[in-house]
Order: sequence, then C-alpha cells, then structure tokens
Amino acid sequence: MPAAMTVRRKRRGQKGENAAAHYLEKIGYRVLQRNYTCSIGEIDLIALDKDVLVFVEVRSHSSLEFGLPQESVTKHKQNKLRQLAWYFLKAEGKTESRCRFDVIAVLFDWEDVIKDLEHIKNAF
Repeated sequence: MPAAMTVRRKRRGQKGENAAAHYLEKIGYRVLQRNYTCSIGEIDLIALDKDVLVFVEVRSHSSLEFGLPQESVTKHKQNKLRQLAWYFLKAEGKTESRCRFDVIAVLFDWEDVIKDLEHIKNAF
C-alpha cells in the first residue's frame, strides 16, 4: 500500500475515533481514556456510562467493499479486547467494576466525510 494511502487511512481512523468520542459525550458518557495502550495492545476508547465501564472499539471504513465496519471486529479481535480490558481493570484496581464492550462503526464517503455512525451496545 502506498505511503500516502496509509497516512490517509490513519487520518480517517483518527477522525472516526474523534467522532465516536464526541458522540459518546453528546449522549452522556464520560470518556476516560483515548487510545489506552499497554504492553499487549490498545483500546480505542474507555468511557463511563453511568456506573458501567465501556470499552469501545471504533471501526472506520470508506466503502462497503469489504463489508460493514463492525463486521471487521472478529472473534480474535474480541478476545484481544477482553484481554486488554482485564489488563486495564487490574492496573486501575477496578476488577469489581461493571463492564461492557461496545463497537462504534463509522462509514465515510469518498471525500472522507462521515456518512453514518452506528453505536452497537453490548456488541460481544
């Protein structure tokens, strides 16, 4: 993949994460962490929905050629996110917290303008 394409994809991903964070705040969530990184990987967003910790995977696509964005959250990715969440909970001393996993799917048009944003609660 050409370098310019990689930069464009990275920017689109960041734009999708920004839109997802803004959307969550707009509906009353409190975003606690963005791009939480540890030795085993990264969680896009960690938010608080009332008293529930929400681990959010943001998926952005610019076409439906390879399916819906949310369809790219494979079983392997789900397992990885569970591991990352447990790592976070242990590190923060929050292993007794109520938690869930959400997916926010962002679809862009060919000019990188957001066409659709779908929030899937309890995605897995």
